Amino acid sequence: MDRYSCIIIEDEPLALERTKSFVNKIPFLNLCGTFDNALKGLSYLKSNKVDLLFLDINMDELSGIELLESSKIESQVIITTAYQEFAIKGYELSVTDYLLKPFTFDRFLKAVNKAQENINYNLPHLPIDFIFVKTENRLEKINLVDILFIEGMRDYRRIHTVNKKIMTLQNFSELEQIIPSNLVCRVHKSYMVGINKIESIERMRIIISNQRIPISETYKELFFLVINNRI
Repeated sequence: MDRYSCIIIEDEPLALERTKSFVNKIPFLNLCGTFDNALKGLSYLKSNKVDLLFLDINMDELSGIELLESSKIESQVIITTAYQEFAIKGYELSVTDYLLKPFTFDRFLKAVNKAQENINYNLPHLPIDFIFVKTENRLEKINLVDILFIEGMRDYRRIHTVNKKIMTLQNFSELEQIIPSNLVCRVHKSYMVGINKIESIERMRIIISNQRIPISETYKELFFLVINNRI
């Protein structure tokens, strides 16, 4: 599993510890440092590349908004603040997400997953033509262009291809890690679809080989980003 570097810029000790504890619960995040003011954090960013930045807004000397306005930040940015009125400004600055304190771990994880999707989408990928999946007592090769869709079935995932169906215990998160989303994209908690096998999309439903597959709100944004880049 890829790990993503991150830092926290937060001047409230209790809020800092809470965000740290949330970061430490997520195995694919690597916390590289914490900073109690924006100037220290900015100094670190000038000489270190990080994938994700958790940024408070209301800080002395330099606010989080001022940091974003004055510097070119290439990291994904998740704003953490107690002040809802800065939300519009945050989105004008293209932040990944805006967490209003006190936020829950579930809400935090949703923001991190969104950042992960953005990072993965923007990374240069080597061409991947096939994968191996665990099924019964063997590893089975699947050509990615042959995948129609992948369906969740309780503890199993059923991979529908043009010439066979394969059952695997590998979960969707594991499959998303090894399959580029521009080839096979998650569209629902129970489905991934082969982009090149889509026949039509209508009213948040995808048609593939006479199967109607729903698009959920959680995955809608990434899916249509992939689709729009094919138009």
